[in-house]
Amino acid sequence: MTGRGRPGPAGAAAGRVAAGRVSHGVPRLLPMDTRKAAQRWADVWQRGWREHDAAAITALYAEGAFWQQDPFREPEAGYLTRVFTEEESCECQFDKPIVDGDQAAVRWSARTRLANGESENLAGVSLLRFNSSGLVVEHHDFSVFG
Repeated sequence: MTGRGRPGPAGAAAGRVAAGRVSHGVPRLLPMDTRKAAQRWADVWQRGWREHDAAAITALYAEGAFWQQDPFREPEAGYLTRVFTEEESCECQFDKPIVDGDQAAVRWSARTRLANGESENLAGVSLLRFNSSGLVVEHHDFSVFG
């Protein structure tokens, strides 16, 4: 796998993640509806990535959530801060989540323009598990770059 690693989706924003763990507080979705939680995740990620809004994305994750951005690397603390600094802009699309129990799979694609003038085409799937409050507790990304 090449590239900078993506979402991942699967780290978190502004150094708020240590060893793949996210820390912060957010409003809860009660009672938890996985379909709504997963669609909220996709919608916020789509807007947040375009706008480089790390705080909005980070708020989707429970305290201590695990996020592995690349299946062959250790989770990266400060991931969003790093990639948003490297990017000038992003056009991305997140598909309708596929849901089973407290888990969801979301396919996504993006074209980013990097600060150095280069561009990347990315595509991937994020596998998510939600807690009873509708926040992500586990996030694994599988992506390709071109």
